[in-house]
Amino acid sequence: MSAFEIKGWCPSALRPMLSGDGLVVRLRPRGGRLSSMQAAGIAGLSQRFGNGLIDLTNRANLQIRGVREESHEPLIEGLNRLELVNAELYAETQRNILVSPFWNEGDDIPLLAAELERALARHALGLPEKFGFAVDCRESRVLAQAPADIRIERGTDGSLIVRADGVPLGRSVARGEAVDAVLSLCQWFVASGGVKGGRGRMAAHLLTATPPDVLAGRTEAVSIAASPGPGIYAGGALVGLAFGQLQSAALMHLATLAPGLRMTPWRMIFLEGVRETPAHDGLVTRADDPLLRVIACTGAPACPEAQAETRTLAATLAPHVPEDATLHVSGCAKGCAHLGPSALTLVGTADGYDLVRHGSPRDAAEMHGLTRAQLLANPRVLTGAR
Repeated sequence: MSAFEIKGWCPSALRPMLSGDGLVVRLRPRGGRLSSMQAAGIAGLSQRFGNGLIDLTNRANLQIRGVREESHEPLIEGLNRLELVNAELYAETQRNILVSPFWNEGDDIPLLAAELERALARHALGLPEKFGFAVDCRESRVLAQAPADIRIERGTDGSLIVRADGVPLGRSVARGEAVDAVLSLCQWFVASGGVKGGRGRMAAHLLTATPPDVLAGRTEAVSIAASPGPGIYAGGALVGLAFGQLQSAALMHLATLAPGLRMTPWRMIFLEGVRETPAHDGLVTRADDPLLRVIACTGAPACPEAQAETRTLAATLAPHVPEDATLHVSGCAKGCAHLGPSALTLVGTADGYDLVRHGSPRDAAEMHGLTRAQLLANPRVLTGAR
């Protein structure tokens, strides 16, 4: 297995992370949404102070790539003018909130997300920087498979529930109690040793910790919705991004089409009010596009941890991945782009690619040292065919 460093923190706007192509500056859109002016502003800043590449992460954050150290301060000044950065580092890093993109004006979702953001900004809770929240309270859940430690959802009885990741039932709360219940859970998590003993995640902590009364939920959450794909939906259009990355010109184009852009953890952006599928380089607009069946991190040489190139290989192999499967190509065993299991996983090592079936990059490999030439000459090796 490849050696790698687990940093235990994520980049932010105020504290960027150095990568192979420069500094990575992460933005957390408020309520998961950018106005068209903010989106256009980010595109312009990326072009001016970065290398023009923008990532959309599995936490629905945006990352401006290729920022030079001397450009970081003027970039932050520009982001401040767009009202995209908190003044305090703790407030920015705690604001890890996933928001279901399928909401209408007046729904609980944007209102609860805004209330939670304000509450987190008022309290330095001492949460780990990977600790996150999900606001997903419509008639079915679309964020159930996305990473979050505390979830505000809809119960089968129609009530709002607050549920800790790792327990099946949630606690019914009145509309005005939801955010306070979330904060109580956060405080218990920190006080009971979850930051260290739970490796910073709620589900892991609950394997050994005694749940408090606030976790005494009795209400089942509504059903999980089918995974959304690119297409036209009520209220707008969902478009995919190849490997969750787009050029600044593509973001600028999307900003001209819609009054607001809602970020998602699926490498897709929801364009408010758009009724026709947009066309631009780098956009994935067909639900059957093979690129939606592959996941790949930045890979070498842009990531210093990566042992191998990822995205060109993944794109080439995509048509050979079965329609009901997912291929994850990871530059190292960290698996940053996708922490969970996949039907097929290729892990970059110093000796080539290791193949894991029905597992994550850290699981035992079935085959070792596959070369790029071998994979391209016989892509059916992924499915066990000869």
